[in-house]
Amino acid sequence: MNVLKSHFRVTIATLASCGVSHREIARRTGVDRKTIRRYVRLANSPGVATGSEPIVVENPPPRPPAPGSVPSACEPHRPWIEEQVGLGRNAQSIYQDLIEAREFRHGYNSVKRFVARLKFRDPERFDVLEFLPAEEAQVDLGRGAPILRRGQFRRPYLFVMTLKYSGKCFRKVAWKMDQEIWARLHEEAFRSFGGCVVYVVLDNLKQGVIRPDIYEPELNLIYAEMLRHYGVVADPCRVADPDRKGSVENAIRHTQSTALKGRKFEAIEEQNQWLAHWEERWAAPRIHGRKKRQVLELFREEQPLLRSLPTEGFRYFKPGVRTVDDAGLVQIEGTYYAALPARLGSRVQIRVYPEEVEIYDLSGQVLRRHGKSARKGQFVLEEQDRIFNPSRESARLLGKAACIGPKTAELAQILFARLGRPGQRALYGLTNLPRTYSCAEIEAVCTRFVGAGCYSYAAIRRALERQAAISRAPALELTQEAPEIRSISEYQSFWEDNSRHPEEEVDAHVSC
Repeated sequence: MNVLKSHFRVTIATLASCGVSHREIARRTGVDRKTIRRYVRLANSPGVATGSEPIVVENPPPRPPAPGSVPSACEPHRPWIEEQVGLGRNAQSIYQDLIEAREFRHGYNSVKRFVARLKFRDPERFDVLEFLPAEEAQVDLGRGAPILRRGQFRRPYLFVMTLKYSGKCFRKVAWKMDQEIWARLHEEAFRSFGGCVVYVVLDNLKQGVIRPDIYEPELNLIYAEMLRHYGVVADPCRVADPDRKGSVENAIRHTQSTALKGRKFEAIEEQNQWLAHWEERWAAPRIHGRKKRQVLELFREEQPLLRSLPTEGFRYFKPGVRTVDDAGLVQIEGTYYAALPARLGSRVQIRVYPEEVEIYDLSGQVLRRHGKSARKGQFVLEEQDRIFNPSRESARLLGKAACIGPKTAELAQILFARLGRPGQRALYGLTNLPRTYSCAEIEAVCTRFVGAGCYSYAAIRRALERQAAISRAPALELTQEAPEIRSISEYQSFWEDNSRHPEEEVDAHVSC
């Protein structure tokens, strides 16, 4: 027969005398109901049963005096103790100084109780955070149930997004949690809810926040662009302030303690299937502890108010930073892309999509967009991005010659065919002649030289110079007076002195 200790017997007899049921006594004491029934019967019987000990009802020990009813032995030293507590010292160090410096003759427990009363603070009051339907969602990470991976059970990341108004949750586990997966899980949660909220409250996790700041936190680029695509605003909590997102904190604990506690899975897909089933079968139909309504009923009210989803999903990319080289290019995955008009030596941001590459300046302005190259080592350059190259420059010069005229183009082709790339200098001179002469003049000279079989840029230039000199020479004017011309009067007197009649000239000749 089991014999209970005296304090159990006294407790059972006291509770039974107060009318407490045997079931309640068993719950409080942990003693079997059959044993309780036997000891209650023995306590009510006048004699003592054979083989059992008499039940002696003991008086309980006196209660200690109520706190504050008796002055503390530390009261005379209150100012000094308060000063030490303000310095952050603990009760043990204060007690030691009281013994050595202040002739304290009482125990350590007295000091400990006194210091505890000085450190006591009234509980901090917290506000109840209420939001409109479809206004806010909260996200956080935890650890899922163990999954067999490579011969060992490992715990994956548990992602949970909770709608603040209804308490509806999206849960999924993943082995890796980088920036892209973090953003993809948000996108998947929005689509599972059938819409977007206005704000997403998150912790200062590195997957979402690069630099925590109470005034202007810096988000990861992929996460920020994904939220902008869906029209959602991120609202990171203050550092070490988990109460701001208490709904998702409770959802994490609820998931771990109820859905996943004591479970193990063979694959990560199996755990995700179980979480989806558990949400639909148990979590969504439950009665919300604070709102006293079914979560699914609240979600039916909230879902029509969610913002509509965009028709296309977010295009994910790989971000990066590159330096523009001295050719105006940036190297991305082994291929060179033009970054002009970015300054040489400056740093630019890049976004690598599956089929496209985008280059931005540090302010976020788009500089260039290129189709993604299929092989490494290729140079992706537009014609306007290129500088001098002999083969491309020859084609350009021949095109300029054709704009002057057909005979000029024929002469340019003959020069390039005879001289090759060294003949580009002659082509430069020929195509620069329109700066000085008209195209008609150049074309006329080239026509004569091609007909004569003369193919020389220098000869063409000299011919144009002579033609221009002739056209610029002033016209000669006849004049009657000049230093080298005699006066007309001199000619007149000469003719008068030397002129004679013909008869006089004959008579003079005969007489002679």
